[in-house]
Amino acid sequence: MYSIIDIESNGAPYREESIIEIAIYRYDGHQVVDQFISMVNPESEITPFVQKLTSITSNMVKTAPKFHEIAKRIIEITDQSTLVGHNIDFDYRMLRQSFKKLGYDYKINTLDTIPLAKKLIPNEKSYSLSKLVKSLGIPLVNAHRASGDARATLDLFKLLINKDKDGEIIQAQREANQAKNYLNKIDDLTTGLPAAKGIFYMQNEEGKILYTKYSDEMNRSAKRILSSKSKRWDSIKKNVHQIHYELTGSSVLAQLILGTKKLAYKNPHSYGLFFSEGHYFVEALNKSQDRKALLKFKSYTQGQKVFNYIQSNPELQDINTLKAKIDLKGRDEIWTMDGRTLGEKAFIVFENGQPRHYGFYELYTQVENASKRKKLQLPIEKTSPSLLNDLKIELLKSDVKIKKPSGT
Repeated sequence: MYSIIDIESNGAPYREESIIEIAIYRYDGHQVVDQFISMVNPESEITPFVQKLTSITSNMVKTAPKFHEIAKRIIEITDQSTLVGHNIDFDYRMLRQSFKKLGYDYKINTLDTIPLAKKLIPNEKSYSLSKLVKSLGIPLVNAHRASGDARATLDLFKLLINKDKDGEIIQAQREANQAKNYLNKIDDLTTGLPAAKGIFYMQNEEGKILYTKYSDEMNRSAKRILSSKSKRWDSIKKNVHQIHYELTGSSVLAQLILGTKKLAYKNPHSYGLFFSEGHYFVEALNKSQDRKALLKFKSYTQGQKVFNYIQSNPELQDINTLKAKIDLKGRDEIWTMDGRTLGEKAFIVFENGQPRHYGFYELYTQVENASKRKKLQLPIEKTSPSLLNDLKIELLKSDVKIKKPSGT
């Protein structure tokens, strides 16, 4: 069962367009068994270019039904069918975009007549609908109107099916479409996931967490996992249904948040900062070097940034000064730093050299006062060597301020 479709839009910018006309012919492989043709009120202006191209004016759609009034009919006529169109990506995107505004996730298999025509009818001068059907002797009445274009697409599709005797090309197109649908799934899952520092949680349909990770750029990391060809990610790719996230502002704050939730924080350290013969250097870690490293890093780039910071601060050229600065033993103090969003600050409370609490606050809050701080702070239940190492790295940053606690 096929639903041959054509949509005209109001010509607004990408992803802001609205449907102004739609035509759908339901075809069972032999005959048209249902059809739906309607203008649609876009609730916005139609560009002059589109008005000239389609002859559809703003006055013509004023009394037309709005999309939410025809949405149910579209679902009914396309139910359990394959959506067919000439450049189907546009029509399908318009439908998904319109349904999404109603809070409905519209999904359907699609088939594009353009690549089918290129394989089955090669050497045509043009594969635009109007020029292609003219070359093939297929009538096109009311070009650039939904009903005319959809009917011509239907006749073209009938011809393509007749030419594809073994159905091999249509099957190949369906397989390619499945791959494209997965790319659409990736886009859907990562839409709204910011390119910012934070923790993202991949969850299944029941909300169970399948995987969690801190990343300096959450959107890119999530897409990398979902696009990976490694079998390691197959189960997650198959079962992930939604992705939630929390902004953290830094890897240190991510460790604190994940530790509070008793979730694993995987941050392997592969490089170390060393001092020898009066010079600092960064190199890959091995077992014999592990204990000798002054600091450890998850990447060479991270280590190089710390190295460059040390080189730009003459007082840290003395190894004893550096060791004293990053030594956490016996400290009773509060560290403040940038928080998760602009204008927010984060704090970490140390007691006898151990991080015991953390929290977030707005500017001008007196977090050094114990009674005010207790209303904001959360306990740190797990202190790992990885966390202590990263706290030392954080301490080298110029934006970390140290305050002495006051009050009881």
